[in-house]
Amino acid sequence: MRFSLFFFFIFLFLTACSHAPIPKPVAVEAGSKEINYLHDVKPLLDKRCVVCHSCYNSPCQAKFSSFEGIDRGASKQAVYDATRLSAVDPTRLFIDAQTTAEWRKKGFFTLTDSKESNASYNDSLMIHLIYDKKIHPEVIGEYDPEHDDLMCPRDKQELAKYLYKKPNHGMPYGFPQLSKGEYKTLSQWLLQGAKGPTAEEQKKLNSASDTAAVEIKKWEAFLNQSDPKHQMTARYLYEHLYLAHIYFPTAKGEFYSLIRSYTPAPLAAEIIPTLRPFDDPEVKKFYYRFEKIHATIVHKTHMVFPLDDQVMQRFGKLFIEPKWREKPHLVSYDRKVSANPFVAFRQIPARSRYQFLLDNSRYIIMTFIRGPVCRGQMALNVIHDHFWVMFKDPQFDLAVNNPEFIDSQTFNLSLPIEKVDARVLRTFSDAYRERYENYFIAKKKLQAKLYAKGLPLESIWAGEKASDAPMLTIYRHFDSASVSRGILGEEPRTMWVIDYAQFERIYYTLVAGYDVFGNVSHQTNIRRYMDFLRMEGEVNFLDYMPKEKRLPMLRSWYINDDRIDTYKYKKIDKIATKIPYKTAYPKYEFIKKLLQERILPTTGIAFDPLNFKAPDMPKPQMPKLYKTTEDYIEAARAITLPGSGFISYMTDRGANNIFLRIDMPDGSYITKDLVINRWHNNVNSLFNEESRLDPKKDTMDILDKNIGSYPNVFAVVKFEDLPDFLDMMKNTKGSPEDIERMKRYFISRSDKDFWKIYEWFQENFYKEEPVEAGLYDLNRYARKPWNREE
Repeated sequence: MRFSLFFFFIFLFLTACSHAPIPKPVAVEAGSKEINYLHDVKPLLDKRCVVCHSCYNSPCQAKFSSFEGIDRGASKQAVYDATRLSAVDPTRLFIDAQTTAEWRKKGFFTLTDSKESNASYNDSLMIHLIYDKKIHPEVIGEYDPEHDDLMCPRDKQELAKYLYKKPNHGMPYGFPQLSKGEYKTLSQWLLQGAKGPTAEEQKKLNSASDTAAVEIKKWEAFLNQSDPKHQMTARYLYEHLYLAHIYFPTAKGEFYSLIRSYTPAPLAAEIIPTLRPFDDPEVKKFYYRFEKIHATIVHKTHMVFPLDDQVMQRFGKLFIEPKWREKPHLVSYDRKVSANPFVAFRQIPARSRYQFLLDNSRYIIMTFIRGPVCRGQMALNVIHDHFWVMFKDPQFDLAVNNPEFIDSQTFNLSLPIEKVDARVLRTFSDAYRERYENYFIAKKKLQAKLYAKGLPLESIWAGEKASDAPMLTIYRHFDSASVSRGILGEEPRTMWVIDYAQFERIYYTLVAGYDVFGNVSHQTNIRRYMDFLRMEGEVNFLDYMPKEKRLPMLRSWYINDDRIDTYKYKKIDKIATKIPYKTAYPKYEFIKKLLQERILPTTGIAFDPLNFKAPDMPKPQMPKLYKTTEDYIEAARAITLPGSGFISYMTDRGANNIFLRIDMPDGSYITKDLVINRWHNNVNSLFNEESRLDPKKDTMDILDKNIGSYPNVFAVVKFEDLPDFLDMMKNTKGSPEDIERMKRYFISRSDKDFWKIYEWFQENFYKEEPVEAGLYDLNRYARKPWNREE
């Protein structure tokens, strides 16, 4: 009987969906002028559509950041899919197809074409979605578009089912509707045929400015020299810069991609569409070229790399001037060679390669975060929510000073990216674990031999110039992350020290060798190998701690991990540290010594004045009255502690990155990012992350810098209301009274002023960081933070 009722209701549902009314063509108000895509439409799309439709995680792969993306349309195939058994063909815009017809063959369907013959009506999918929002403007509900069988309707029949099952799910999805003027502009553009840039406009979009053209000619000449030394240098640089947004300081506002092209200048560049940068281009001759990026810059993929005369001189000093280990020669693109940088670039001195990574440490680590893994809990649950990173000084790096050791370990240093089994499901082999173990044991033996009395403070890289980043902070925001120069926030539980061999392996594993279109085997192999690399960074740091403190620290990072005293304990060096300690707080002492005695002072790296609390500092308390600046600082410190009501309330609702604006009495503003750090007992398992969280230990950092690309919540507070706001953050329990207080400050998706407030934060970002800024992504913006049920 129970099964009969179940199938009866399924039948009723399917019947209802099959009879969902087909939407009629939408009447469009006639316009008196021709709508121009670049001047009228693109700015509107950037503000209302690109904020969710960009990068690989665009719903339905609908990318609105360029006309080429709009014309390509949408697809039912999700790029991020951690469960697929077979790899899928890549669908990278501008790379894997060049024409509309080619994209249609890959399963993409139009969003803008209309078959309606009446000149006053439009029947495109896009107009139906914005019209549905117009007549159903309420912002309700939430669902997962990546796991919805009705998501990404490709025609009017599927659209009918979508709108029937998902009322109030028009576009912009989950946010306020377009204004009357915006709707009119977009609907008239669709009515007029959804035309893109004219040929002349497109040529201008793709053309470099005169100042950039001078730089491009210079750099293409450098990268395309014919001698083996320059060719292998260019190959190494390309494999590390292929994701960069190249910036020539003399050509402000322009960004370029470095590509491999079939054609030389002055011909138009024709990209060689290999899946990975170290794959064989399969032509005898190719050329490194620069292509102008004309798509809208979005922050989550914006990785700026400046190129100027000074950088060219630096590359010459690092790669061209030194004598190489062997006579420079070209190297095969055989996968076992090209997928192992210690084989492919063996002839280039390791000092040169490592110094390049150190010179650009923030950019390289940023590629781990904003590269192919621009979204993904599966890739990011390998790291803690907050940690600091330091680097081994080249003078003490084993790979730099003992290249023959690395030569002997190339097999053990091979990575799980050398095989591409696109159609085969393989479980993770212990082969790479064994290779990694063999390398690590050999590394430890050599280190013990060379530094029998331990590593000194001088073995941490100090930086060479003011702009260097010898210390970095990484924050994880559930399924995204961010990296910042310096050491931000409170003292984290874990810290890493990265050496050359580890740095290069992380890059080739997470960036150059990561196939976002790969199957579950590929992605699982990457995730598991990253466990080893994370552990190596942690153990490298433990080498600097007192010998008796190492195992307790390691245990504190791997709570409830029953392998801690067997497998992981073997990795801890038994040699005492060379650094003298005087207190029971060696982590704090170590960082303090680095800042006072080692890190180059001109870098300006120092403890975070607001969030960092020295171990001997008294626990901050909420003030009874707010009379001085110190009272506000004390309150701010108090609300960041574990147990604060706001922290628990927001993490319970999936929000851990809050953008705050404080309106001052004189009309000025103060902005802060509130970043919540979730406590993980350990991050050593791919599954059941929730079971390893301990919300009672979650903390928060209040930061001056822009942290992250995905705001979860905007908050606006008048200065005179700060005492109430701070009290609410410390003590909220989610009561009806608390919820009413929250409504005064936090901006919900349905707020009538949402777009106005979002645009303020976005414009302020551009103002504060004109080169580094890009569009925020609103895909992770929370529902009403004060109401779980809507």
